[in-house]
Amino acid sequence: MNEHFKAKDEDLVNLTEIREAEEDVGRNTSTNPTMGDVINRRLSRRGFMGGSLAVAAISATVSPVALLAAREARAATGSAFNFQEVTAGVDETHHVAEGYDADVLLRWGDKLFADSPEFDPMNQTPESQLKQFGYNNDYVGFIPLDGADDHGLLVVNHEYTNPELMFAGLATVGKDDDGKDKVIIGEMTKDLVDIEMAAHGGTVVEIRKDENGKWTPVLDGKYNRRIHVGTEMELTGPAAGHDRLKTNADATGKKVLGTLNNCAGGVTPWGTYVMAEENFHGYFIGELPADSKEAANYERYGVPAGWYNWGKHHDRFDVSKEPNEPNRFGWVVEVDPMDPNSTPKKRTALGRVKHEGAESIVNKDGRVVMYCGDDERFDYVYKFVTAATYNPDDRAANMDLLDDGTLYVAKFNEDGSVDWMPLVHGENGLTEENGFASQADILIETRRAADLLGATKMDRPEDVQPNPVTGKVYCMLTNNTKRKPGDENAANPRADNAFGHIIEITEPEGDFAATRSTWEILLKCGDPSVADVGASFNPATTENGWFGMPDNCNIDSDGRLWVATDGNSGKETGRTDGVWAIDTDGEARGTSKLFFRVPVGAEMCGPLSTPDLTTFFVAVQHPGDDGLATFEKPATRWPDFKDDMPVRPAVVAITKQGGGKIGV
Repeated sequence: MNEHFKAKDEDLVNLTEIREAEEDVGRNTSTNPTMGDVINRRLSRRGFMGGSLAVAAISATVSPVALLAAREARAATGSAFNFQEVTAGVDETHHVAEGYDADVLLRWGDKLFADSPEFDPMNQTPESQLKQFGYNNDYVGFIPLDGADDHGLLVVNHEYTNPELMFAGLATVGKDDDGKDKVIIGEMTKDLVDIEMAAHGGTVVEIRKDENGKWTPVLDGKYNRRIHVGTEMELTGPAAGHDRLKTNADATGKKVLGTLNNCAGGVTPWGTYVMAEENFHGYFIGELPADSKEAANYERYGVPAGWYNWGKHHDRFDVSKEPNEPNRFGWVVEVDPMDPNSTPKKRTALGRVKHEGAESIVNKDGRVVMYCGDDERFDYVYKFVTAATYNPDDRAANMDLLDDGTLYVAKFNEDGSVDWMPLVHGENGLTEENGFASQADILIETRRAADLLGATKMDRPEDVQPNPVTGKVYCMLTNNTKRKPGDENAANPRADNAFGHIIEITEPEGDFAATRSTWEILLKCGDPSVADVGASFNPATTENGWFGMPDNCNIDSDGRLWVATDGNSGKETGRTDGVWAIDTDGEARGTSKLFFRVPVGAEMCGPLSTPDLTTFFVAVQHPGDDGLATFEKPATRWPDFKDDMPVRPAVVAITKQGGGKIGV
């Protein structure tokens, strides 16, 4: 039996629910103000929707007249999007807006190389998995080859594995000690663990449009590559070689095997692929030695969480045997997809947190700015500004830009300003007296350094993406169910913030490297027909257009915002996760339309549009993982719908029938 299941809350019935609950913990014990506190004070200062006026305004916003007039209102306000909205709901398959095709491009187990074996779910091996598409595809990036719109490299993160859905005969539905039904996972042998490890990491694969306008993988592509937990990587930047990164297997502190729990990511201006390591704490077991100096550090990150029993078969995942190994995860990893033999780099200058993503932009002075969120309740938003400038004419000159620069953490002020505070040794109390003997210590314990600076505790920050067209930055705040009764305010009239927010940051005069910015709320999410939820969608939004739990996002080449969600449970909301198109300007600002929805049990990841806007890629993660789902009895058998095939995560390519731009 999986001991982790026995130890968790009795209301959690499967592994995905346990992971979600872990992100709900909130390990930030600092007294820094929360985003809810800041929003409340700011809106109170402005006299906006105070007290009973708030309820009256919200009720007016969702009046029956407004809802009935939604389509007419949208037409009159000049939306940037023109498509027939999908009907929200939940069933066994995916749905896309009328007039579009949504074709499965790559599924877990699909071939990536000419010599890849066929996927055989009943006879899986680590060796075959290393030549096949990995599990739980999350981030999707596209790198054109030779500037082509119809030929390029698809780069995809494989965040984690669901063994109960992957392996035949492993999981059953049984009773816990209280007689409640739960998914019970059997013994994870070394062979099964090694398959899981091979299914993590990332994929680089060449893809091309065929004569019918459909994307297909090029199996003999010279750039094709699987990156996994056994791939040798190099630690670079200020923390590389530090004693706290050294292990029995690596006395240099500069070489580490693999990457894991890669959530979102990004593609740099010079065409490298960055993988953001998120919930690394879940892969470690054991107890630290009594004299370990890492106890406070690991407590702040939740190490060890014991989601997986890899440490029973591989010593490096047991902190009692390798107490420094967790310090070698939680970084941003940079991969050169144009060289399949290159060594990926863990760029320590960007700090060690539970990175949701790492999206970058070239600033007007030539420096590169990268944004990221630390995905846990009450943690922070960061940006990194390179010291050197980007050279568009010399790719080689840019390859180590991410090793030198300044990491900043955000403090959101009630007057609508944002202070970006530098995490630099010797400044703002980041000194040896406070436990930071060097810049390396700050980067290894980035969370504690940010605590000391008084950063704003956010409601689980996920994707943070800059908009090169408008100079705005959008921050997805998924939710915060740990807000206590008594913390309600006009902007969040609920003690249990189950639906999240989207924050819009304006960088002054398009200077993304600025240390002082401004912020506004773009959307407060949730069902606007329920007054107590306090959602703030534009009245032109239909009953299908509202959503909760914003997670990943995409800003297309026209500067339009698309948002993917994680957590819209069909049992609770009557809808699955999906992709929504959000207007951010003019009278249509705050209007949302449902473009694509996933099958039951799935999370929506990706999303990504090609530069010419003719293809929209989305990643469907852990489909069928609903309730008491197992390999034998998933909630759906998407996308194959065959009795001899398990449910399979997959990347979907969406194109417009007859050609043309998506959403136009």
